[in-house]
Amino acid sequence: MAEIDPRRLVEPSCYAEHGYPHEEWRTLRREAPLEHFSVPGWVPFWAVTRHADIVEISKQPDLFLNAPGMTVARQLEGDRPDPPQIRTIINMDPPDHRQYRAVASPYFTPRALRKLGPLIETTARELVDGLGDEGECDFITDVASLHPLKIIARILGVPEEDEPFILRLTNELFGSEDPEFQRDEDRMEGMRSLFMEFWEYFGKIMSDRRANPRDDLASVFANARIDGKPMGELETMGYCLIAFTAGHETTRGSIGGGLDALIRFPEELERWARDPELTPRAIDEIVRYVTPVNTMVRTATRDYELRGQQIREGDKLILFYASANRDEEIFDDPDRLVLDRHPNRHLGFGIGEHFCLGAHLARKTSGTLFQELTSRLENVEPAGSFERTASNLVPGIKHMPIRYRLRRAAA
Repeated sequence: MAEIDPRRLVEPSCYAEHGYPHEEWRTLRREAPLEHFSVPGWVPFWAVTRHADIVEISKQPDLFLNAPGMTVARQLEGDRPDPPQIRTIINMDPPDHRQYRAVASPYFTPRALRKLGPLIETTARELVDGLGDEGECDFITDVASLHPLKIIARILGVPEEDEPFILRLTNELFGSEDPEFQRDEDRMEGMRSLFMEFWEYFGKIMSDRRANPRDDLASVFANARIDGKPMGELETMGYCLIAFTAGHETTRGSIGGGLDALIRFPEELERWARDPELTPRAIDEIVRYVTPVNTMVRTATRDYELRGQQIREGDKLILFYASANRDEEIFDDPDRLVLDRHPNRHLGFGIGEHFCLGAHLARKTSGTLFQELTSRLENVEPAGSFERTASNLVPGIKHMPIRYRLRRAAA
């Protein structure tokens, strides 16, 4: 196999400096689609880079578990404990996962989300109007971060004045190794203080919704029952965490990465402006091309043979979704953005047991914003260097200076 630097696969700073390691993944898909690596400072892992292999693993949740840890793990020094955990549905396996997922799944169906259409459309229009006719902005901080944040805040029932606080917590959680967002030089100590702050804030909201239920998602979480008993605090807080952080960060990544892709492929931006009916396929293509969630980790429960390689019980496997979404065996011309790509079997929302609960909301939120943008953008170009978050999980663009000109919205 051609020599690659495996640090590019896992080191957050490498993602910040170089972006996604598409060259390395291309080499691995071609020459070693299932390869074992030992990178200093990281738990040894199998790199899973082919679409078919990720599907095979993901559809066997009893054999490949999430609960031992679904993020790429550093090797801990000495006896230092892990940062405090909140139990989320992402970290659950069958049968718990199905039970707890059912708490919120009715809230995220296409039918249930229809009533949010006016809110999502109004928010998108106001954010784009706020840019003015022309000028410069940081598209991430001024638009991409705010749109999903405002939608999720309204759904969950969080006051608008608390949105900056929630945004800060989200940045610090997903950017815990990014110098801009890191709250403490000791990463684990920073995570402990972050979780304490998060717990204190949402603990008050959960207490209020138990005493005074409303028509919001916070009330669903606060009053949920599992097997006839109130849902535990770890799981209740886990749902709050997932709703705000995962839901916001991934959609922000799609929006920011999507505009970056449209700048790279201006003919596709022009095509979308001419044909807004492209939106459903266009959003799935953006999710494929960008792949906001880069990785998930699975742990083998027993020995298993895959591609002639012997995976051992307890081995860690990193599923590189962003690599699978450029797999030449599945996608024609995979490095191009093709807005009407069909079929589009991307894994940007995962597959199997852990398919993204908020996929419909993410499509609706980002699709509405892009329709507003593409219908009005007359010109857009970089106004400086784009910067990525130092993360191997969600390494999205964190600063995106652009120069733009907009036509006025239709009356």
